[in-house]
Amino acid sequence: MDLMFNLSNVNEKEEFSTSKRDVLKFLKIIGVDTRFISYTPEKIYINNLRFSKFSRKREDTFNNQYPEIEVVRSSLFQKICSKSSKVLALEIKPNSVILMPEDNFIIDVLMEPYTRKYGVKLVHEGDYDLIVNPTILDDEVNGIFSTIFSGEGLNFTKKSNEIYPLINVPLDWINSFLEMDGRKIIKNENSDELATSFMEFLEDVAPQYRENVLKASEYIEKKIRN
Repeated sequence: MDLMFNLSNVNEKEEFSTSKRDVLKFLKIIGVDTRFISYTPEKIYINNLRFSKFSRKREDTFNNQYPEIEVVRSSLFQKICSKSSKVLALEIKPNSVILMPEDNFIIDVLMEPYTRKYGVKLVHEGDYDLIVNPTILDDEVNGIFSTIFSGEGLNFTKKSNEIYPLINVPLDWINSFLEMDGRKIIKNENSDELATSFMEFLEDVAPQYRENVLKASEYIEKKIRN
């Protein structure tokens, strides 16, 4: 029934090009909610399988029309999207203009659906309402430990016009996904050797420490600012 329903919504006389507009239009016609997928010319990444309604039958229908575009059903990518959305849903306002970093695939693919979710505009130059900070969880925690060990205490440097899509996402998740997708991995740029060594120790005894350290830092910051 799913496949028959999808096909019944497609006008046999209508021609669909490979443009982004037409690909998204076709997905919508066959019943896929494009707010929960990320579009690229070569691949469609499913951000949330349940909410996207991108069933296997719908994928077959899509592949019949666009055999050259791969549908990626990565559970790891969906976990990354879930972590990211918990931050972005609170910080992005509808129709915002967001300044994007250059040449950052994981940020690009995470932010792309928000052009449909919230009607935002993603730019690389010019005026903007918000700017993407690509800091990941590992680097944020490393920075927290670094300032503590140096005797500076906690430094709260986040700006009100910055958003952090990867602040809750660990580096190993990102690199595992990038590697599976055949893309260049992100090198760990942690510069504080003492903080890095301490993080490696904690990784063995308390694997969830990064999330807990970040939550503690955010709690303290909120208390100080209030």
